[in-house]
Amino acid sequence: MAETEERKYYELSEIRDRAPKLFGVPTGTKLDEMFWKIEFEGDKPVRKPLGGLPHLSIINLTGIPDSGKSLLAEQFTLHQASEGYKVLFVTVESPANFLYTSLKAKAEYLGLDFDKISRNIIVIDASENAELREDPRALMDTMAYAIREKRTNNVVIDSITGLYEHKEMMARQIVRQFFNFLKKWRQTSLFVSQKRSAQGAETAEAAGGLAVAHIVDGSIVMDKRLIESKWDMSTYKLPIGSVLRTIRIDGCRLTGHDTRTWVFEISEGGTIEIISPLEEFIKRKEVM
Repeated sequence: MAETEERKYYELSEIRDRAPKLFGVPTGTKLDEMFWKIEFEGDKPVRKPLGGLPHLSIINLTGIPDSGKSLLAEQFTLHQASEGYKVLFVTVESPANFLYTSLKAKAEYLGLDFDKISRNIIVIDASENAELREDPRALMDTMAYAIREKRTNNVVIDSITGLYEHKEMMARQIVRQFFNFLKKWRQTSLFVSQKRSAQGAETAEAAGGLAVAHIVDGSIVMDKRLIESKWDMSTYKLPIGSVLRTIRIDGCRLTGHDTRTWVFEISEGGTIEIISPLEEFIKRKEVM
């Protein structure tokens, strides 16, 4: 191979200095305790909470409509901004002025100084810009400029599904482009994915099939179940007509994680409050 050609292989040891450190990027929710790493105390391996999403990971956040995906993405954004880290929020569904109102209300509910932290949130509005929505290269060029100029640490795309509406055959290609782009720019990221009505609520599948879940570093599945039968009442110990909301880490190739299904609630302020594993929730209901 000519010396001028780019080398396409490496010995593993040569990559050591480029390998990212493993630590958590906090979400401000109990998810921060649900990812872990193994450390050794003497010869004994000990599991310790990572403290958030794995640094530089790209996580797929999927679920049926009104399952809390955007709420969690916004809560992550506010928490990171309140800690002094900059977040690039690419809004594909809701116009930026409505995103402002939503983030401001949540910040006030959480007791955060919105005027201060809003300077750490950079917004690209693709919802009303067809070029950004339909042309991945145009959007990535805009994102690259914002990441470079504002020195962002995190990216949220809500939703990645909106970037391949009416062309789901291209979902894998489009998701891969954004995955590689964000890896290059070293951004911890959330991709919000919408489900189609025929897709199982409990799986990581979303519009475009499993393209997102296969490419990203991990998936978080959010779900809601309407209690509408005696079987539901008996199983979940909840009154008919109520809603049970659940969240589960479907997989993560970067670090260990809790695989159980957890129950969560949406507060009156629109924030996510993870309560307990589903089996513990049911047992507690049984003794009440």
